[in-house]
Amino acid sequence: MKLLEKVRIVDLTNVLSGPFCTMHLALLGAEVIKVENPEGGDLARKLGNVPGLNKQLMGTSFLAQNANKKSLTLNLKLDEGKEIFRKLVESADVLVENFRPGVMDRLGFSYSKLSEINPRLVYCAISGFGQTGPDAFKPAYDQIIQGLSGVMAINGDERLNPLRCGFPVCDTVGGLNAAFAIMAALYYREKSGRGQFIDIAMLDSIMPLMGWVAANLLIGGQQPLLLGNDNFTAAPSGAFATQDGYVNIAANQQKQWEDLADALGVPELKNDPRFQERDTRKGNRKLLTPLLEARLKENTTAYWVDLLNDRGIPSGDIVGLEAALTSEQARHRQVIEEVKEEGIGTIKIFNLTAKFSETPAGIDAPPPRLSAHTAEILEGLGYRKEDVKAFKEKGAI
Repeated sequence: MKLLEKVRIVDLTNVLSGPFCTMHLALLGAEVIKVENPEGGDLARKLGNVPGLNKQLMGTSFLAQNANKKSLTLNLKLDEGKEIFRKLVESADVLVENFRPGVMDRLGFSYSKLSEINPRLVYCAISGFGQTGPDAFKPAYDQIIQGLSGVMAINGDERLNPLRCGFPVCDTVGGLNAAFAIMAALYYREKSGRGQFIDIAMLDSIMPLMGWVAANLLIGGQQPLLLGNDNFTAAPSGAFATQDGYVNIAANQQKQWEDLADALGVPELKNDPRFQERDTRKGNRKLLTPLLEARLKENTTAYWVDLLNDRGIPSGDIVGLEAALTSEQARHRQVIEEVKEEGIGTIKIFNLTAKFSETPAGIDAPPPRLSAHTAEILEGLGYRKEDVKAFKEKGAI
């Protein structure tokens, strides 16, 4: 049994935040019906670094977020498309969309209208700024939210700031927040029998991830420190130069600091008044780092990683993305799974990273070709083959 078996999700989302949300629900076993515009579908189908896949409407950006889903093309501006959509909503448990606020209202499919059709419907709207507020109707992409949330302002150091996070963190966190909220709403529905409206904003979603930094400001009155690769909560904790590169060391506890000083052959630093106490050590990190690096540069990163980890001092190499994705640990955890896609071959995409003992989940089907399941879904709603043909001729599908 799958965790979300027999849960039907109508997915109107595009590009990243919404598809990332519904991908997780699909991997948990929900039937996710991706409703796409007949003219090209999800924009992500054309996004990626392989032009040939973009022309097939199977761009790498689309492949990354859409396993286990079904594709239904539907023109929601035509009466026939609207009729099909109402039937689909009537059969659904969840609807997810990431349009700008007001788009669904203009189409005649506001939550209030859809809840009349299906009172048990959980409706989740994902947007940049949420459905209300002075910025609600502004356009928003991940880069914009990174800038307005404070994320770019706290990254980097005095030489490189502001600094964008290297992947669309606001989009993906917004999607995760939406998936979490949908699961909670489904649980509530099991108790009450009632659906509800969920308003997810990317801006709201990313801010709590900066909780410790924000708490230092909101409670402690301290502006964020631009520390680059250093950890603001402890010292020595960050990236340090070695003979052949860099090593991450996180000596966050007092004992770990003392053990590190011994391991590096500088036990005298433990009693140095500049470094003895945690907060004093943090304030003098710029003095401490070169003293430690003088020792670390005497040997390789691999040497120090083994030595320090053996002594209970958290440390690790700083590897490239390919090395990270193909590491022995990642393979053991099945973070990446290979899936065969007809016309493309074997593709590697992320699996569900939560491991369930009773309800195993994962990839059962590759990302769908545009409109691959339209006939199947319409016939499941009670339409005949002749109806499907007529809808196609009309341009509704």
